[in-house]
Formats: sequence, structure tokens, C-alpha cells
Amino acid sequence: MSFGGTLREGVAHVVLAATAAVSIAAVALICVFLFANGIPGIAQIGLPDFLFGMTWRPGNDIYGIFPMIVGSVYVTAGAIVVGVPAGILCAIFLSRFASGRIASLMTPCIELLAGISSVVFGFFGLVVIVPLIRAMHPGSGLSLLAAALILGFMILPTIITVARNSLDAVPASYYEGSLALGATHERSVFRVLVPAAASGIIAGIVLGVCRAIGETMAVVMVAGNQVLIPSSIFDGVRTMTANIVLEMGYAAGLHREALIATGVVLFVFVLVLTLVVNTIKKRGEAR
Repeated sequence: MSFGGTLREGVAHVVLAATAAVSIAAVALICVFLFANGIPGIAQIGLPDFLFGMTWRPGNDIYGIFPMIVGSVYVTAGAIVVGVPAGILCAIFLSRFASGRIASLMTPCIELLAGISSVVFGFFGLVVIVPLIRAMHPGSGLSLLAAALILGFMILPTIITVARNSLDAVPASYYEGSLALGATHERSVFRVLVPAAASGIIAGIVLGVCRAIGETMAVVMVAGNQVLIPSSIFDGVRTMTANIVLEMGYAAGLHREALIATGVVLFVFVLVLTLVVNTIKKRGEAR
């Protein structure tokens, strides 16, 4: 190998290592900021009162985020119900059933959907979905249902892309072997290829869920932002992310620390989900 080639490889190695180091440092700084500013607030409020308190009243120094935690879980669960089946079926269709022409037409549309900003999704929900819900049920239409539908649409590109890539990565011999044993095309896809790509599909679902949990602007626009535990899908809710963005602009003192502590709870949720998907990936690779 020439000296020039060795030098180029060395420079590329240094650049890639520096990029990775910057990424790790950014995550570390975020962690330090969140925990350094959030833990004191949790300690002052009290962990049980903070996590399980039912009342959020900054004017009286009462900071209970349990309704926001429940709201985040409900909205995310609704997004899973809307987005996961549609995303997985669309990925299977594009990978194993669609013709080349249809796949080439649908793929850019999915990529475009991924590039649409959350504000646009929120505006669509505000002018289309919310009026439809209002026509179905008495009330403002700003509700858990509206937020779940919007988030379900928003996580579709992530789930479709990751699931489709996982299906495409399954060795062709799996499919051909199934056909050789007399299975139909549909049976080979759903009984052989989908289970073989299960770890990747689950990874796509978890990534979509992480996006749903962290989404803010679209949820703020359509969820109603009521600090209560909803009794039906037509009630308004406030998620943890919405709580932060709505009040951080004027918060100070313990109020600000409580909002940052809410971010800590959200960060822990995402961290747990990431650990889950990594565990699933490792088990899938081991098999």
C-alpha cells in the first residue's frame, strides 16, 4: 500500500473517531445538564410527590406529574395502535408483494412523510382531524384521540423503513427453502420471513415509540393540554413534553427545576426503551 493511501486511511480514521467522540460528548453533556438541574428539584419536591402527585400547580409550589405521565403513556399507546399494524403491513407489502413500479412510487412518498415537520402534522390535525372528532362527539375535539392519530401517522415512516430493511435483509434461501417445501408465497412471507426479521421489526417499532414519546409541537396543538387523567379517548390530555414546552418560557426557580426534572423522567423512559431494543437485537443476532 502506498504512503498516500496509508495517510488517507489515517486521516479518515481520525475524522470518524472525532465525529463519534463528538456524538458521545453531546449525549454526555445532555445527561449531565438534565440530571444536574433536575435531581435537586426532585429532591426538594420529593420523588413520590413528584412522580405520583395528581396536582400541577406551580403558583402553590405543587408539582405532581402523574397525570402527564399517564397522558404520555396513553397517547403513545394510541399511536402504537394506529401506526404499528399499518407500518408493518406496509413494509411487508413493499418488501414482498408490491411490484417494482408501485414500490418506486410509494418509497418517495414515505420518505416525504418522514420529512414533514411536526408543526405541519399538528396543523393538519387541527383543521382536519379535530373537526371530525368534534362532529363525532360533543366537545372541542382537542383530545387524546386526536393526538394518538397524529402521532400514529408521524411514526409510520420510521416503522416502515426499518421493518422493510429488516425484511429485505433476510437471506433469500429462507424464502426459497419454504417454497421448495410446498408453502405458498403468503405462507412463506408470514411464517418464515417475518419471524426471521422479527428483531429488526421490533427495533423499528421501538424507534417509532421513542419518537412518539418525545414529540411535542403536534401534540400541543391537538391534545387539549388539560392536566388530568383522561376517562375517555375524547378527553384532553397533557403530555410531559407538552408540559415542558408550554411553561419553560416563563418558569423560574423550583418551577424551572421541576420542568427539567420532567425531562429527566422522559429521558429515563427513552433510555429504558433503547435498552430494550438493544437486548432484543442481541437475542435476535444470537439466534
